[in-house]
Amino acid sequence: MNRADVLILGGGLVGSALATALDAHGLTAIVVDIADPDVILAAEFDGRASAVASAPHRMLEAIGVGDRLAGKGCPIESIRVSDGLDPGKLDFDAGADEAALGVMYENRLLRTALYEAARAAPNVDLRMKTRAVTVERGDHGVTATLDSGDTVHASLLIAAEGRNSPTREAAGIKSARWQYDHTALVTSIHHKVPHGNVAFEIFYPQGPFALLPLNDDAQGHRSAIVWSVKRHEAPGLLKLSDRGFLAEIDKKTGGFLGRLGPLGRRSSYPLGFHHAAQIVDHRLALVGDSAHGIHPIAGQGVNVGFRDVAALVEVLVDGKRLGLDMGDPALLERYQRWRALDTFMVALATDGLTHLFGVPGKTASRIRRFGLNLVDRVGPLKDGFMAEARGESGSVPKLLQGMPA
Repeated sequence: MNRADVLILGGGLVGSALATALDAHGLTAIVVDIADPDVILAAEFDGRASAVASAPHRMLEAIGVGDRLAGKGCPIESIRVSDGLDPGKLDFDAGADEAALGVMYENRLLRTALYEAARAAPNVDLRMKTRAVTVERGDHGVTATLDSGDTVHASLLIAAEGRNSPTREAAGIKSARWQYDHTALVTSIHHKVPHGNVAFEIFYPQGPFALLPLNDDAQGHRSAIVWSVKRHEAPGLLKLSDRGFLAEIDKKTGGFLGRLGPLGRRSSYPLGFHHAAQIVDHRLALVGDSAHGIHPIAGQGVNVGFRDVAALVEVLVDGKRLGLDMGDPALLERYQRWRALDTFMVALATDGLTHLFGVPGKTASRIRRFGLNLVDRVGPLKDGFMAEARGESGSVPKLLQGMPA
């Protein structure tokens, strides 16, 4: 097709989910992405894993991606937060009658499921290895010329290109941004003691250390590691032998996983923050990392993007029912209002946690542990954190409740 309701630039996790969700509601989308599927779907492309919170997971099931993910993720039944290995912790547990707090997926498996869902969707025209050479947002629609020579038309342009979104920059949308003095070391490890479907977030002054449950494989029990270290320390840690690296992990965990190894492939990612001053413009909406990028300290990055998807789809579906143009300013303003506060609060909270737990010293540690114990004991306060972790805080879009928009 050369004409659709929306033109999506970027076919990653968020872009593919958005296109598939729109298809499930009878809206058409052209998705343009420069990536080669053979490269981005390969096992060695991305060694990271993502925790999909329970509400975004309901959305994936509602739009038909659930079957493609069946059996590929590890449920998170509990999250334990602690300040180092000292006494004092905060536990979030899924109730006996409740769904898991989230599901851990290796990114390559999540990306493959969403890519295949978008490719199979009848209302989605997925054009990989393609670049938009020019894009014009006019009074009556959006027109883009592609490097294939095709010209495509839509009512609305959606940028899902990631944190360095050229579309956001071309629109002149300002962003608050900074780099943290941290690098995330990412890998997976095998361990003797089962993880019990528990995710651990252990805060150290040098940076948070996350241990996230993965499905067992033929070599035994397995977890993903996201270890934030000072930027200047990362090269040395990456050069360590596997034995030396496992010894460092053993120190961070206090040995509660038993014998460690073998170790998966190691990779590193610089950590930064950015937050767009606005997420809409004339016939333009930003989603996912094009709109906001946060520290992985709370594992909310992809979930905030999926929450963008759920809200934008509901706004556009409502607009279609009313017979409105998909690029109508009133629809875009509703999306802006819906998502602005939530994304800002999540960004503020993750950045605040990064600085709070980075304060060294025994006094700061005692105060943090007192705070964790307090939240653990105060039901309403803990419930609020639980709702945020599940993606159920604020005004929850229908897709996040598992219902059609």
